[in-house]
Amino acid sequence: MRQNRVKRILKEGGLALGTYSGGIADPQIIEIIGHAGFDAAFIDMEHTSLELRDVQGMVLAAERVGITPIVRTPGFDPALILRLLDIGVEGIQVPHCDSVATARAAVKAVRYPPLGERGMAGASRASDFGKIPLAEHMERSNREITLAVMIEDLPGVEAIEEIARTPGIDIVAVGPSDMSRALGVAGTSDHPRLVATIERVRRAVEEGGVARLALPLNHPAFPRDAGQLKALGVGYANVAPNPESRLLRALAQDLEKARAQLG
Repeated sequence: MRQNRVKRILKEGGLALGTYSGGIADPQIIEIIGHAGFDAAFIDMEHTSLELRDVQGMVLAAERVGITPIVRTPGFDPALILRLLDIGVEGIQVPHCDSVATARAAVKAVRYPPLGERGMAGASRASDFGKIPLAEHMERSNREITLAVMIEDLPGVEAIEEIARTPGIDIVAVGPSDMSRALGVAGTSDHPRLVATIERVRRAVEEGGVARLALPLNHPAFPRDAGQLKALGVGYANVAPNPESRLLRALAQDLEKARAQLG
């Protein structure tokens, strides 16, 4: 397993920047993200129709351009997480982590013993089909795989101090959209309740000393630029929007310009 680019940046105290691959099931999207200079491609299985075979091709593309493929799973499913890791995914993001029990279970699913309980497959793609000795593969995986848990609901906020201290977690991510919904302030920007909640999570992560904070860049509910996120101690940020939105906007602008030239 190669060095995880995002994890290296986290350890160095920097801010890793990723972006969304969207619902376009084509490895070329990942290559484009890498050639653009991002550190990671955020592959979302929660809100898209992507299947495991789609993700495998995207992982191959990420390896080619030297970026970290991070997959958000559709809920917490240890069996799916195992399959994703065995095909070479370098980052797992678990949505809606609402308790320390869920956080600990995520660690068990992602980490090999003695840190967790990940099942062993000596000839998986992640171990170069068995070329890497099992003990070495296990050590590398525990060292290089990035695990993120998302705080998006009120129970997760109430348990954040314990969650943030859970060994084996690298990133605690706040989902501003779902958190705004949970707080009853959806559709607003910089609402005091959301700002206070994010501050509580930020403080818990800082005091826990185990993980780094993740927030999206320039999110409508919590609009902060890269410098502001860095000042908050954020270690990972996704840059919006997804490629479909970027393409639609660019196409519409080009068409508007062309039609304007017709008089």
